[in-house]
Amino acid sequence: MNEALKRDSKFHDLFEKLKQEINKTIVGQSELIERLFIALLSGGHVLLEGVPGLAKTKLLTALTTCVDGKMNRVQFTPDLLPSDLVGTEVYRPQTAEFVTRKGPIFTNLLLADEINRAPAKVQSALLQAMQEREVTIGDETFSLPHPFLVLATQNPIEQEGTYPLPEAQVDRFLMKVLVEYPSFEEELEIVQVVEKESLDAPSLSPIFPLPLLEEARKASFELHIDPKIDRYIVSLVHATREPEKHGLKEMIEWGASPRASLALKSCARSLAFLRGRDFISPEDVKEISYDVLRHRILPSFEAEARGITADELIKTILSSVTVP
Repeated sequence: MNEALKRDSKFHDLFEKLKQEINKTIVGQSELIERLFIALLSGGHVLLEGVPGLAKTKLLTALTTCVDGKMNRVQFTPDLLPSDLVGTEVYRPQTAEFVTRKGPIFTNLLLADEINRAPAKVQSALLQAMQEREVTIGDETFSLPHPFLVLATQNPIEQEGTYPLPEAQVDRFLMKVLVEYPSFEEELEIVQVVEKESLDAPSLSPIFPLPLLEEARKASFELHIDPKIDRYIVSLVHATREPEKHGLKEMIEWGASPRASLALKSCARSLAFLRGRDFISPEDVKEISYDVLRHRILPSFEAEARGITADELIKTILSSVTVP
């Protein structure tokens, strides 16, 4: 076995160990955990959407515990101010000077709970941080720690007192992942596990140091990508802008931008790497397309009137674009 294969095998085993550690407190959700690993490898932000009680926050907390980095959690509320997130300048009478007090955004992993409950000015403050990896406090601009990832949650059913994220902000998320209800067997196990945890809660270990994560990310960039895969990715994204050519006339108001093409390639690469392969297949691209594209296309009024979701539009595009 050559050195590259040995190295990739080591990372594959390490991610498996990380998954097993998280599963000490989380039942099921294997696909969701894999998507979070993809975000870590790709260096992108993730938006989790699901009804209350599906352990979104618990899973993110477990992940940040097992990844040996700094984590801060912010509960987004309507009275939250940008300074509560970013930081502010504080006047000290003793020295007659203003000093900078950094906010919770200065961390490796920011857990943004119920992100759509914060007003627009807080969302705008977060926007610069997500895109530029830096924030401005007073007259100074500060770089955020590396890596910096936002792991956000939102509730799709309770809209009273919420501030829907604007398209410009949603587009900053590498993926939007829908958190589904557990199966009957998984929920049965949850009921049994939670009862045991109330008596003897398992402790999680930080088993994945951040320097190793950076090393894994660099290794994933060595995967072979056939030029045909690049053309396939761009063809899928272009199809969202030309819906009439794919049987979706007047079904899509706005298509995905070139940022979607970059995100799709990055996520497909990370998915192949996590599964122990040294190349990206069309199946990798198709599987991850829903998470990458569902928040980047805007169904038209006619599509919404017919009850057609973004996922259904993506499914039609995947079936109509020729696979290399």
